[in-house]
Amino acid sequence: MNVVAKSPNVSPILKAATTVVTNGFAPVAGSGVAAKPKILVKPVVSILINQSISDSLFCRSLRVSSGITGATQTSQKRWAHTDIQWPDFTPYRNVKNPEEKVKDNQAARRTTAYLVTGATVVSGIYVAKGIAYGLVSYMSASADVLAMAKIEVDLSTIPEGKSAVFKWRGKPLFVRHRSAAEIAKEGKVDISILRDPQNDLERVKQPEWLVVLGVCTHLGCVPIANAGDFGGYYCPCHGSHYDASGRIRKGPAPLNLEVPQYEFTDSKTLLVG
Repeated sequence: MNVVAKSPNVSPILKAATTVVTNGFAPVAGSGVAAKPKILVKPVVSILINQSISDSLFCRSLRVSSGITGATQTSQKRWAHTDIQWPDFTPYRNVKNPEEKVKDNQAARRTTAYLVTGATVVSGIYVAKGIAYGLVSYMSASADVLAMAKIEVDLSTIPEGKSAVFKWRGKPLFVRHRSAAEIAKEGKVDISILRDPQNDLERVKQPEWLVVLGVCTHLGCVPIANAGDFGGYYCPCHGSHYDASGRIRKGPAPLNLEVPQYEFTDSKTLLVG
């Protein structure tokens, strides 16, 4: 049955082409099987393709004008290639005019690069400053430790020839009130024979007062005051002997007893730290 030929809205060219197609089928008597269609010649095929494209465009214009939407309309638009919006990067280009040379706006582009670089450097400096400040604050001593960073010692409570022990920064602090005989004795020592050569006057600010940390320089034991072969300090752990100036004279200790930072605020007060 030639359905296309009976349609009143189909063009005469499509009718003629369809007639050729449908008339090419001739039933074989008694078999119920249709014979092979006749091969269409090239001019007729070309006419069918052109007419199909024209009808597709015509149908698309009708759908768009009438507000019909759907998958068919989208397909027709894609075939027509009229709805594709290519991206426009003109606002992001340094050179917006295609006829302009790059070297003509080199100064403007250099200014932009300098501004971006400067802003990046400044931001990096502020970030690094914040990180460094946080690390320093984290690693610094707490308030209770800072409160014990300095201590005052009342020297009037230490008699001559005696040594008092105080706690400073978690370590024992020896404050010795030396007699005139001890001062004279330590001043005559030949420093060339000492393991850690140091003159007695270099270790004291006032000859009668010796201030040292009570920590043996060998393995950190606490020496005993007014003991040992030299009348100064003796470490019972491994047998290190110090004189009345806190200098190592015998035993395994490699260095003299450490002298902390201190000062005399008045004749009777010692400030350590």
